[in-house]
Amino acid sequence: MSYEWFIGLRYLRAKRRPTFISVITFISILGITVGVTALIIVLSVMTGFEEDLKEKILGINAHIVVTGAGGGIKGYNEVASRIRGVEGVTGATPFIYRQAMLSTRRGVTGAVVRGLDVDTIGEVTVLPRRMKAGGLEGLTRSFREASDKGELPGIVVGAELARSLGVWLGDEVNVITSLGGGAAMGPVPRMARFRVAGIFELGMYDYDSSLAFISIENAQSFFRLGDTATGIEVKIEDIYKADKIKKKIQSALGLPYLARTWMEMNRNLFSALKLEKVAMFIILMLIVAVAALNIISTLIMVVMQKGKEIAILKGLGATSASIMKIFMIEGFVIGLVGTFFGTLIGVVCALNLEGLVGFIERVFHFKILPPSVYYIDRLPSRVEPAFVLVIVLVSIGISFLATIYPSWKASRLDPVEGLRYE
Repeated sequence: MSYEWFIGLRYLRAKRRPTFISVITFISILGITVGVTALIIVLSVMTGFEEDLKEKILGINAHIVVTGAGGGIKGYNEVASRIRGVEGVTGATPFIYRQAMLSTRRGVTGAVVRGLDVDTIGEVTVLPRRMKAGGLEGLTRSFREASDKGELPGIVVGAELARSLGVWLGDEVNVITSLGGGAAMGPVPRMARFRVAGIFELGMYDYDSSLAFISIENAQSFFRLGDTATGIEVKIEDIYKADKIKKKIQSALGLPYLARTWMEMNRNLFSALKLEKVAMFIILMLIVAVAALNIISTLIMVVMQKGKEIAILKGLGATSASIMKIFMIEGFVIGLVGTFFGTLIGVVCALNLEGLVGFIERVFHFKILPPSVYYIDRLPSRVEPAFVLVIVLVSIGISFLATIYPSWKASRLDPVEGLRYE
């Protein structure tokens, strides 16, 4: 070990034996530790939130949606078959999208009613795997088949929607729409009765409280759409290749079809999340910058305190570069130790954050993220190694830069001035 390293590390220690490390050095290390810990935890939560939200959105919505330029798609089964033949596509299913009112004896609420193909919906969405009660099999019966047996056709509703309507499996729900036949005073509302065949729970309040599904045949009959569908939902192998596969689908179908990717349909949401993550990184990095000021003050105080020792070292032949290196080593070690402990604590907390939050909720009996307010009902956390590496490098870089000025001042100290009053 060179004498620069030996002296630099020795200056970190307190003068008194009982205290291994000086208080001011400890405070400097603690500042770096807190800043790095906060950065890792916050960015891990934001990354987890983004991934969880993306998973929920893409779980019930398609990666690519194909619609007709005129508003609807005729011969949708043939179009879906052509889409399935495109490289990279794993599934395609037709759908109908309409808004309606749902009413029961206990309540009335607006909802989005979607017609689906029971046989192919599982190729594109996670709906069949998110059924809390019942199943999609109850949707297969058409109006006519149900009427012949003296029964009602089936409808599947979200868990929050079922709660607000006060219904469960087997209960009746009235679906009301204004898209009926015209009259002198305007459209005549149409109403049909359905029986709840299933209740799903996607874990996202917006969907669980506003979505209802019926079969595509019943949707066509009820909304008087004939043999048309609103569009085709498409699932692909790699969601990040959506633009490339969209062009292939567009090329295979030609006009008058229009394809849109999940990134285009949710651009504002994910752009806002990305911007927020960058802003939080910059804001929280200021904590590390403030901690770096502690390093500057620590080194300046050490330089003032060690004036005699610096003068003696210079008198013994130490160069200005060596003196500068001694104090840069001292500041660098403070930053390195603080970054190490901050990274360790931050990663451990981020990896176990859901368990910690669950423990706090059980002890204090309150919900940190009520699903009626937020998109999600839990605090997800995902540690990205690339983010951790960037935080570590930036933290060490800031700590190193903080050592330059005090170290330069120490190297400029005149030995004669340092020993004048000794």
